[in-house]
Amino acid sequence: MTDIAIIGAGPGGLVTALRLLQQGITPTVYESVAELKPLGVGVDIKVYGTKEIEELGLLEEFRAMSVDAVDSIFFNHYGQEIYAEKCGVHMGYLHEQRFVHRGYLQMLFYRALVERMGGDDRIILGARVVRYEQDAEGVTLHLEHRDGRTESVRHDAVIAADGIKSAVRQQMHPTESEPHYSGITMYRGTTLREPFRDGHTILHIGDPRISSMIIYPIAHDFEGSGLDLINWVVEYERDETVEDWNQTGTVDEIVPLYDTVDIPFLDVQQLMRDAREVYLFPLIRHEPLDTWVDGRVVLLGDAAHAMFPRGGNGVCQAFLDARVVAEKLAAHADPHEAFVAYDAERREPVNRIVMSMRGEGYEVIRRWVAERTDGKPFDDIEQVLPLAEADELFSGYHRLVGQPRPGFESNEATGFRTWNEPANRG
Repeated sequence: MTDIAIIGAGPGGLVTALRLLQQGITPTVYESVAELKPLGVGVDIKVYGTKEIEELGLLEEFRAMSVDAVDSIFFNHYGQEIYAEKCGVHMGYLHEQRFVHRGYLQMLFYRALVERMGGDDRIILGARVVRYEQDAEGVTLHLEHRDGRTESVRHDAVIAADGIKSAVRQQMHPTESEPHYSGITMYRGTTLREPFRDGHTILHIGDPRISSMIIYPIAHDFEGSGLDLINWVVEYERDETVEDWNQTGTVDEIVPLYDTVDIPFLDVQQLMRDAREVYLFPLIRHEPLDTWVDGRVVLLGDAAHAMFPRGGNGVCQAFLDARVVAEKLAAHADPHEAFVAYDAERREPVNRIVMSMRGEGYEVIRRWVAERTDGKPFDDIEQVLPLAEADELFSGYHRLVGQPRPGFESNEATGFRTWNEPANRG
C-alpha cells in the first residue's frame, strides 16, 4: 500500500487523512505547531462542504457544534434591506449550510483521525517541513523540529496541505510572481451576546466603497454561557499587515465606519466593541498555478489555491480536494498518475473560483445599490434593484461554486424581501 505523507494538520490536511483512511491508506501527518488548539474565528460551511462532512461520518457531531443557516440578508450602509435568500435545506438543497468556529471544527477532525488510526503515533507535531527531494522511488522530506533537531524522512508520495505560506509551494514554483497586497484588510472577531433575529441568520452590511461587514452566529449556548458566539468580519482599505491568521488588532479604526447603520435588531457598533478577540488579516493575491504536481508531490487546499477568505469557499474547496485526491490514489498504483488525475479534475475549476473571490461575488449588489442611489437612503428597493436582477446575479454565483440554486431554472424567484416572506416559509 502506498505510504503517503500529509504536510499540515489544518482542516484540509486532516480531512485528507480521513479520506485516505476510507480508501484503506493510513497516512503520516506532519504539523509545524507543537500543540493543536481551537484557534481562529468563524467559517461558513456551504452545502457541498456539509455533504463532505456527512460522508466522513461526522455530521451529527458537526451539527452539535455548529449553527444551521436559515436566512441570508443584505443591507445598505443605512441598515435598509436590499435582498434576502434562504440557505441550505431551507432553499431546497439536500444538505445544510452551517456556521461553525474554525478551530472547533479542526479539533473535531483531529479527534476523529486519532480515534480511527488507533492513536496519534502517525501525527507528528512540532515538525516543520523545510524542503523535499525526490527520485523515481519516493520523496525525502527534510524536517526541523521545535526542539532544534533536524531529521529526514522517506515516503512514497507527499500531499502538501501546508497553507498560505506553503514551503512546498514555494519550492515547487520558485519563479512564480510574488503575492501582493490587495489593499484590503479583514478585521475578524467574535462576540458573546443574546441571539439576534432567529439565531440562524447571516447579515451582509454596508457600502463596499467604504467598508463591508458580515455577521453570523457560530455557536449557541457557547461554553454553557446561554449566549450565542457571534462571528463578524469587516473589510477595510488600509496599510498592509503581515499575512498571519493569528495577528491581533483592535476595533478603534472600524467602529466609526458604521455610524450610519441602523438595524432594529442589532447594534453593530456595540457588537464590535464587545469583541472577545479581534484578528487582522490582509487580503493577499496569490496567482493561480499552472500545475499542482511535481512528480510524487502535490499541493492541496490553501497551498494549491489560496483565495480570499470570502463565503467559506476556501475550506470547503479543500474538502473537495481531499476526497478527489484520495479517490485517485485508490484508483492508480502510481502516485504520480494519481496526482496528475487529481490536478486535471480540480485545478481549473478551483482557479476560476480563486479569481472570482477577488471580485465581490454576490456582495456586489450592495455596491450596485450604493452607486445607483449615490450613497443615499432609498425609498423603494425594487426601483433600485429589481428582485429578478438580484436573483440572476446570485444564481450565477452559486453555479460557479458548484451549487446551482433549486428552483431558479424553472423561473422561481428564489430570493425575497423579508417583509414579503410568508410566515411559514423555510
